Amino acid sequence: MAETSIEWTDATWNPVAGCTVLSPGCTNCYAMRMAARLDAMGVEKYKGLTRKTGGRAKWTGKIRLDRAALAMPRGWRRPRRIFVNSMSDLFHEKVPAEFVAEVWSVMRDTPHHTFQVLTKRPDRMASVTAALPKLPNVWLGTSVENSDHLGRIDELRKVDAVVRFVSFEPLLGSVATANLDCIHWAIVGGESGPRARPMLEDWVSEIEVACRRAGTAFFFKQWGGVRKKATGRTYRDQTFDEMPLLR
Repeated sequence: MAETSIEWTDATWNPVAGCTVLSPGCTNCYAMRMAARLDAMGVEKYKGLTRKTGGRAKWTGKIRLDRAALAMPRGWRRPRRIFVNSMSDLFHEKVPAEFVAEVWSVMRDTPHHTFQVLTKRPDRMASVTAALPKLPNVWLGTSVENSDHLGRIDELRKVDAVVRFVSFEPLLGSVATANLDCIHWAIVGGESGPRARPMLEDWVSEIEVACRRAGTAFFFKQWGGVRKKATGRTYRDQTFDEMPLLR
């Protein structure tokens, strides 16, 4: 587990490593670059999880379970918001449901933390979590990068969670028809990094309108770009750090 500069969370926890490119939002995934760097540094957990293709690191599809990492949240006494699996997807089809249940047990036993679980596979999230207890300190979300993947929000609505959230990051196109009913929180952000694709302000505005219509908290993370610090995170001359109602 590590402290993080991600604006909407306090720390990351990675009991799983490795993933598979699934949709356009994965193309420039920072986790692929980071995994390749950690592999080059000799970190065994990330060995062989990426390969070089077209001058960039890409997931191989291998998944590595890290049971040694499971106990980490128990050692953090100060309450934190914890992003679960920033370097993978807990609901990847190669992660056994039994291992997800082990992660659930840790989250159940550390109620002073708030865990944020984000997936591009909300259909599997709904299926697996149906057999698990609904935990008051666990927020469940999905990523949507363009209108082709708005169906993920419908799948997320099937998930029984105290907080359901959508990360529109990287936002690669208009999602003007997004229905955010029963979604408690929306995060919006442009892509960052050396090959960042642009995000239009109109796309951001469409999401804010959808949030106001549905009563969804609106969090604007960043404009992104090659130099994300230069573009900042001010939208309409304001900083939007809205959060769902906390426990």
